[in-house]
Amino acid sequence: MRKNIILLDFENVQPDSIEKLAHDHFRVIMFVGANQKRLDIELVKAMQSLGNNGEYIQIVGNGPNALDFHISFYIGKYSETYRDSYFHIISKDKGFDPLVAHLKENHIFCSRWDSVGDIPAIRIASKTSPNERAKEYYEKKILLSKSRPGTVKSLQNSINGHFFKLLSEKEVDKIIETLKTSEKIQIEGNKIKYEKCC
Repeated sequence: MRKNIILLDFENVQPDSIEKLAHDHFRVIMFVGANQKRLDIELVKAMQSLGNNGEYIQIVGNGPNALDFHISFYIGKYSETYRDSYFHIISKDKGFDPLVAHLKENHIFCSRWDSVGDIPAIRIASKTSPNERAKEYYEKKILLSKSRPGTVKSLQNSINGHFFKLLSEKEVDKIIETLKTSEKIQIEGNKIKYEKCC
């Protein structure tokens, strides 16, 4: 699984949903201002839940773009260490957009989001009911794909991958059961058959 490195501009965004990033393939770096003296206790607890995958960096100096330059530096640093990583800048500052475009031109995966919840992996995984998840998977992976999983195991792996490995085995099984109940799929032994209309 590709490493996702989240770079939070704390001067610009008060982040939410950090607890949803408590998985091995996320690394969260929160950049705080040089004069930042206090952090909200709930935010600190959420960052602590990440263990070694959470880090604070207090920037040096002040100025309108001081934090932006720090984020740029760390993207450069980590793009050497984690070559296939995907960088997510969490900031409402559109001044990052030219940097993002330049990184993409140089084959470095990067996007800017207004909030943690906008990251596709988090947005998709935040669908909580088995019905929502089954609908999301069916519409994006079954209807739009020419090659569909042929066995229960390959279906489990496909669902797991689609939801960025953020779901438990039990949650994946509930999606399969929902697809079966809604007659989108049939399971015969270990084989999967799909409804005729698609």
